[in-house]
Amino acid sequence: MPGKNLEFGKQAEKAAIRFLKGRGYKVIQCNYKTKFGEIDIIAEDKGVICFVEVKARHSKLFGEPAEAVCAAKQRQISKAAICYLKANNLLDHSARFDVVSLLYVEDLPEINLIKDAFELNSTFTV
Repeated sequence: MPGKNLEFGKQAEKAAIRFLKGRGYKVIQCNYKTKFGEIDIIAEDKGVICFVEVKARHSKLFGEPAEAVCAAKQRQISKAAICYLKANNLLDHSARFDVVSLLYVEDLPEINLIKDAFELNSTFTV
């Protein structure tokens, strides 16, 4: 089952990338890894760096996909984003956190984009 879930996740990320590109996003990097965690997609949208979390589900049995981006996950993504901004000398650049939610119905995804899904807590330091 883990291999199947991994493949499902990769399929969802590819669909999310196509979706974002169709809305004018420029994808910079995928699967950015740090010691704090991973960012699924880093993209640029109208001059703003977007750290995008992709969440996909086969059903709503356990809630909407985006609901899985809990406070702990937000902190993890935020810390990884700070690492990216520091490493690329972009701390003074505009940035935001988006979530792409995919709910697969009969093998076709219903895709929703939540811009500014959450904010960076100003007390974070890395």
